[in-house]
Amino acid sequence: MTKKRIAKNLGKIKVKSSKIHGRGVYAKKHIKKGEKIIEYVGRIITKKQSEEIAERQIQKSKRKKKRGAVYIFELNKRYDIDGDTPWNKAKYINHSCSPNAETVDEDGHIWIIAIRDIQKGEEITYNYGYSFENYKDHQCKCGSENCVGYILAEKYWPLLKKEKNNLSR
Repeated sequence: MTKKRIAKNLGKIKVKSSKIHGRGVYAKKHIKKGEKIIEYVGRIITKKQSEEIAERQIQKSKRKKKRGAVYIFELNKRYDIDGDTPWNKAKYINHSCSPNAETVDEDGHIWIIAIRDIQKGEEITYNYGYSFENYKDHQCKCGSENCVGYILAEKYWPLLKKEKNNLSR
């Protein structure tokens, strides 16, 4: 199953260079808490297709000696969104340990929504919510005061702290 999903441009963002990683998404105007910013769109693909795409991209980035850019967003237990399309600006939203937005699934549509007021010119970020498994493969460069050093769901931060404490003994 491959199906394209294209969202309307809500006119609230622009893409440009980011201090966090590569390119980032920035507010073109003030965005209020609770506002939809952009939908994460792309081709709807199976989990098998998702794994194949991710592996190809990881191998390609290793050959070029660059950090990988896999734009796969988990949709549900059967399908993912391959966001590596020219019409998906949301793929450039970077992770942060102190995010100003979050993702919300509304009937299979993934929206990026402000969790606080976002000022014009501010980079839009959300926590990617990665699991604890293989966390060391995903270093975080967000630079926030709250940064735990890895792209990791906040619910795993106590586990990370516990592991770091055990290593320092």
